[in-house]
Amino acid sequence: MKEYTPEYLDEIRDIIGNKDVDAARVELSTMHPADIAELYQDLDLNEAEFLYRLLDDETAAEVVMELDEDDRKKLLSHLHPDEIADVIEQLDTDDATDVIQELDKEDREKVISEIDDVEQASNIIELMHYDEDTAGGVMKKEMIVVNENISMPECLKQMRQQAEEEDMDDIYNVYVVDDENRLTGIFPLSKMITNPSVSKIKKVMETEPFFVKVDTPVEDVVIAFEKYDLTTVPVVDPIGRLVGEITHDDIADERREQSEHDYQLASGISTDVESDDTIVAQTKARLPWLLIGMIGGIGTSIVLGQWESGLAANPAIALFIPLIAATGGNVGIQSSAIVVQGLANGSLDIRDSSRQLLKELGVGLINATIISLLVLLYNYFALGSSQSTVTWAVSLSLFAVIIFASIFGTFVPLMLKKLNIDPALATGPFITVTNDLIGMVIYMAIAWSLLSALGNTM
Repeated sequence: MKEYTPEYLDEIRDIIGNKDVDAARVELSTMHPADIAELYQDLDLNEAEFLYRLLDDETAAEVVMELDEDDRKKLLSHLHPDEIADVIEQLDTDDATDVIQELDKEDREKVISEIDDVEQASNIIELMHYDEDTAGGVMKKEMIVVNENISMPECLKQMRQQAEEEDMDDIYNVYVVDDENRLTGIFPLSKMITNPSVSKIKKVMETEPFFVKVDTPVEDVVIAFEKYDLTTVPVVDPIGRLVGEITHDDIADERREQSEHDYQLASGISTDVESDDTIVAQTKARLPWLLIGMIGGIGTSIVLGQWESGLAANPAIALFIPLIAATGGNVGIQSSAIVVQGLANGSLDIRDSSRQLLKELGVGLINATIISLLVLLYNYFALGSSQSTVTWAVSLSLFAVIIFASIFGTFVPLMLKKLNIDPALATGPFITVTNDLIGMVIYMAIAWSLLSALGNTM
């Protein structure tokens, strides 16, 4: 493929403008589906549609899956139901279901009715009934399944037959079931080499396989894949019957989506947005936390206003307001980020809340001692003995704020997790705004107490 440059894009546009089908096919034949999808982002819809109709069904399906959701919707809206059905028939059932669910309800029914493979259409309808945030919502139906009582030669025969029927390129495990289709074991492909003539599969299969149920939350499935280093995992219904399979590539997509979601929450964005979303959509996602930050800022100004006269009489105190606020916010974000990460990857159990709080208290005490002492030494030499009250007020306040921020930053995500609220909500603006407000109260209260004890007023 040629280097993707503005000049190359102009060449493609010239080819499309001249309706040069042969030249367009030559260019497309040298491009990976992901590159074609990237190219579509720089073309208008009519140009993209011209190129799309020159692709074979298999490549077209791969390109559709490489497009982001908005571009995919726009492209599919210009295709007839039978053309979309041709794409669907080239996809695994999990991907096919995702595409179908992005269509309007009326269009879904039309597309499904155009699918020639009745079994695939039935599987898609089944998968559409599962919540997208559960194992059932991300699993696929294509897999190799054999009965536990068959022999190795028969197993090989059935594997070939099923792989051809399902058009499966990647096979990692063979799932073994009983006569009631209940999962009884997994048969790794390596067993075929070491046991080529075994009388029955069940004699060499791996019993008690790890599995998930259809209603298992997808975040728990992601944790399981990482914890046990899985390539695939079978999915069963409430009575143990095998209904599907989740593969590592499906989990990679889910992991990326979760990371993007958590990152946006931590940045103060309340809903998932993309860079190419409309101004209105981005404003709706970003404005709520900005308003909360504004309210927090007003609250902080009100707190400081209560000590206005004292600040006027002791202006040196005001110099350290940014230090108190920034330190408290940073400590809170660090504590909450560690907890959120631990909850996300399974390394932290919600039942260990007390232990985590104690650990964070220990870390907070060490950090608070070091930072407050460093600031005490700096202020002692920078401000001199005439400002000893301010020196002690700043150091004591830092110590208290760091301890509070450490505990608060740990407690909030743990509490949200117990309430079944996304703990990622606890990072970013929420922690920063709260610590700013509480930090100012602590700082002013300590400074007022010290100055009052020495006969000054605030």
